[in-house]
Amino acid sequence: MLLTPPSTPLAATAGDLPTGEAAPFVVVCVACGVLAAVVMDFPMARQAEGFTPAYTAASVLTRSPPSSVAFRSAFVVHHIAGGAAGVLYALVYLLGVGTLPAVAAVGGVGAVPHLLATLVVSGFIYAFFAHLVLPRRGREIYEDRATAVRGQWLRAVVVFGVTVAAVVPAVTSVF
Repeated sequence: MLLTPPSTPLAATAGDLPTGEAAPFVVVCVACGVLAAVVMDFPMARQAEGFTPAYTAASVLTRSPPSSVAFRSAFVVHHIAGGAAGVLYALVYLLGVGTLPAVAAVGGVGAVPHLLATLVVSGFIYAFFAHLVLPRRGREIYEDRATAVRGQWLRAVVVFGVTVAAVVPAVTSVF
């Protein structure tokens, strides 16, 4: 049950909705985050250090060295992290939609909060891995290949951000 008229996209007014009615927007953002992680797989697979972040992140959860993590575990953790990034996008967007100017809409979302949420999430994903997880968990990787891993991770995160920037407005415009 939506409180907004059919002509108003859910995401454009989601900041004013009770928590239960903003839930569909959050679910859509989770799906968009997982999709962006899937799209991110392509550049990661083409780079020498491409899946190193996924192995390192999975090693945190399994409490084992990155070199002993199975590809399947790294792959699953990577896509779960994409969904979690979708939740973060939704939270940043919902916080911004009520406070930032409503100057324009892009698909089904306000342009300014959408841009802010996309930049915050992309920046967080990069910084969290490159400057917190990698130095602490990927010790041998960090000592030997940190610059290469960070550079390739940055390129993959840009793909993630561009995908979110395109997909969220497209999907939310149908609400």
